[in-house]
Amino acid sequence: MYLENLQRLIAAIEQRSTGNAREIAKELNVSERMVYNYLDVLKNEFGAPIKYSRAMKSYFFTEEGKIELRWQDGDDKENKTRNPKSE
Repeated sequence: MYLENLQRLIAAIEQRSTGNAREIAKELNVSERMVYNYLDVLKNEFGAPIKYSRAMKSYFFTEEGKIELRWQDGDDKENKTRNPKSE
């Protein structure tokens, strides 16, 4: 559930259609505090440049980039997905 919610939040941020924290919480069926925890993980663990725009009523990425939350096997040596906890 945790990773699924992170992925849903990332998708909404990419589309610039999150709404505010209260609206995200309702959509993800979590507390508003949990939404702030998700945002903290994305910002601090993954280094995602996220801001909120009152005009757009959405969180958004301030730079081009991508967060991927998926397993990559050891055969793919050139495109390793980093483990944010190991850094």
